[in-house]
Amino acid sequence: MTATAETTGQSSPDQLRTAMVEALRSSGAIRTDEVAAALLAVPRHVFAPEVPVAEAYEPERALVTKRDGHGLAVSSVSAARIQAQMLEQADVRPGMRVLEVGSGGYNAALLAELVGPEGEVVTVDIDPFVTDRAEKCLAEAGYERVRVVLADGSGPLEGGPFDRIVVTVGAWDLPPAWTGALVEGGTITVPLRMHGLTRSITFRREGERLVSVSATVSGFVKIQGTDAHDEFLVLPRGTKEIGLRFDELERPDTSRLGGVLDTPRVEWWTGVAVGTQEPFDSLYLWLASSLPGFGLMSVDPELDTGTVAPANRMACPVIVEGGSLAYLALRKISEDPVTFEFGAHGFGPEGGPLAALINTEVRKWDRDHRTGSGPVFTAQPIGTPNDELPDGLVVDKTHVRLTISWP
Repeated sequence: MTATAETTGQSSPDQLRTAMVEALRSSGAIRTDEVAAALLAVPRHVFAPEVPVAEAYEPERALVTKRDGHGLAVSSVSAARIQAQMLEQADVRPGMRVLEVGSGGYNAALLAELVGPEGEVVTVDIDPFVTDRAEKCLAEAGYERVRVVLADGSGPLEGGPFDRIVVTVGAWDLPPAWTGALVEGGTITVPLRMHGLTRSITFRREGERLVSVSATVSGFVKIQGTDAHDEFLVLPRGTKEIGLRFDELERPDTSRLGGVLDTPRVEWWTGVAVGTQEPFDSLYLWLASSLPGFGLMSVDPELDTGTVAPANRMACPVIVEGGSLAYLALRKISEDPVTFEFGAHGFGPEGGPLAALINTEVRKWDRDHRTGSGPVFTAQPIGTPNDELPDGLVVDKTHVRLTISWP
């Protein structure tokens, strides 16, 4: 007798897939029947043969398929929750022509389900390991109709124009090839990095402009090729204990930060409270778009001496001016319910004023934007005159001028 999922007491792939979809519906990641049907149809485990079948269907699990020489992930099957959210954002419909930048196979199969037999899906990746793997997995799962292309997804793109472009790698810029490959009114959904913060943004093409229609928090492995971009890292103590990362072309002068963390720490508090289950990701974007000298602070937990106590040790807003810095902080103010208060810590001769500046912007966010819809992102070709840009923070990338506008 052959052992089956029923006889061994284990869940079958179909049962695991159903449970995953139900969990994603409950969490709000899946909002439409079309996306649910696509996720129910595609055997995710076929695209993740390196892990046990049950692990392939864990909604929050990203499945790394390749690492670089430093052990960093350079290719993965993203968490099902992230993929479901992006598919909902992209609003892919039957008969559409869709381009995926950054391959892996699974997401392309989901797109193939959404466009149906009358539509077309092209998936492109710069890494032959990734495209070979994707082609093999797609064939095994029965999606030979997806066209897999080995190419730099930032360069000229074959087969356009497309109704939708879905970028499944973290991008710092928006290459002109992407806008040029879109039909007028078409959309591109892309995990875009601004000041180190990544948001999955759906932009609609309006002539040469791209204007956002939705945005959500997400994270992806970085894009490779001609549009790869590395952050600028500063180690104020000369060790990896505390790092400051600056992500844009224009960044503050950090040459005078030596010894700044050996000065007394000042603390300022806002009176603005937050509960343990309350998201405040829009605060980080607000601070990035309102504070000069913005970057992100990280602390290595194995080397942490307690000198700094940022609100988030992995990526916390920090600002730098001359030989001073300040960062966002949290302190517990209530046990029942557990509640924290936002504040800021400062170091250096101007650490106090910088901390006060952070707190001023936290209060503005609390008053004007905490419960709002978030900012609108507009991307226009680099060199667009200022008088043609919407009001807001202008961030110059290599290819586009990105404006972050808060209603």
